[in-house]
Amino acid sequence: MVAMSATASLFPVSSPKPHSGAKTSDKLGGEPGSVAVRGIKTKSVNSGGMKVKANAQAPTEVNGSRSRITHGFKTDDYSTSPAPRTFINQLPDWSMLLAAITTIFLAAEKQWMMLEWKTKRPDMIADMDPFGLGRIVQDGLVFRQNFSIRSYEIGADRTASIETLMNHLQETALNHVKSAGLLGDGFGSTPEMCKKNLFWVVTKMQVIVDRYPTWGDVVQVDTWVAPNGKNGMRRDWLLRDYKTGEILTRASSNWVMMNKETRRLSKIPDEVRGEIEHYFVDAPPVVEDDSRKLSKLDESTADYVRDGLIPRWSDLDVNQHVNNVKYIGWILESAPQVVEKYELARITLEYRRECRKDSVVKSLTSVLGGGDDDNGGIGDSGRVDCQHVLLFAGGGDGTPGGEIVKGRTQWRPKYEKQDGSVDHFSAGNV
Repeated sequence: MVAMSATASLFPVSSPKPHSGAKTSDKLGGEPGSVAVRGIKTKSVNSGGMKVKANAQAPTEVNGSRSRITHGFKTDDYSTSPAPRTFINQLPDWSMLLAAITTIFLAAEKQWMMLEWKTKRPDMIADMDPFGLGRIVQDGLVFRQNFSIRSYEIGADRTASIETLMNHLQETALNHVKSAGLLGDGFGSTPEMCKKNLFWVVTKMQVIVDRYPTWGDVVQVDTWVAPNGKNGMRRDWLLRDYKTGEILTRASSNWVMMNKETRRLSKIPDEVRGEIEHYFVDAPPVVEDDSRKLSKLDESTADYVRDGLIPRWSDLDVNQHVNNVKYIGWILESAPQVVEKYELARITLEYRRECRKDSVVKSLTSVLGGGDDDNGGIGDSGRVDCQHVLLFAGGGDGTPGGEIVKGRTQWRPKYEKQDGSVDHFSAGNV
């Protein structure tokens, strides 16, 4: 019985109409009630005011219906009736069903992989930063943010450039202020600093790079602040390999306040000190201060000179002066032979004056030791120390010959590992 019901739902069959003898009585609208079977005589029938002839030997049409006479039986085929429901035309759209099944399967597989990954790497769950926005850790005193090294952030050596690392350090510093709720209208300025037209300027930056990350690496940057004298602040960074926890870069910097209107240094107001002192960390700097005095450097004592450097509009930050990271690129412009054979291991920069648009800058470099006098002070082995200075060459607000930045760099041979061996894969041609 169940089988018959299922079959009937898929293959509906109409019930036969009652009939008797040679005559069929069927009243549907104006359809004729009787038709002669064996005769060849035609009979005119009124159907809604239209005369239609019914022929016993051939099918006729009555009100759009076909009447076929077959040995005493009359069958009607209605052209307006719907197509019969069959098993084939009741099937669903298989493409849509397959797409739905595939979507469900992929979602389940992704969820399973995430659960399996969390089980295998529970140590990494606490440091997850899926959107790269960073977060406050260690009792609200340290800001942590992850960065993926992009293809456009690596140089000819297939490693991240020093400018890339410096930009990541600067980004975490600003995000730290923002996450702490201290970001005003200025570039890293607190609300009280904005009221008094003050902003931060860096006076000294020291960076040590133990190893440069490569394309696709994920680095984790921690940063925090500490007091530095009566009217200064120190900011430190630790840059690690996200997967291994290896420290790649250490950096320490000193900051003071400058007035936007007068462009002069300012003391830290009590209102501003009250905003930031709660975030100070009582810890020594991650980079020991290099207090060696830098000797005067001019064109007569420099080994390399690069002049005609002009700030582009993209080199300026919101404080309308050249971003401090840009100075590093200008310093490297005057030491091409050093850059070709060595990689930067340590850099110390002392910022003397701000550089604004329309200024013309000159970059000077002198090799201090570990070099070869016959090759511009650059040797084929060992490490090299250099001294640098950026000078105003004219234009802008700077006096010609005035110092913008003074610096000292230490270089190691390229592809040298910490154990003194050489990475032949990196040194080879691609």
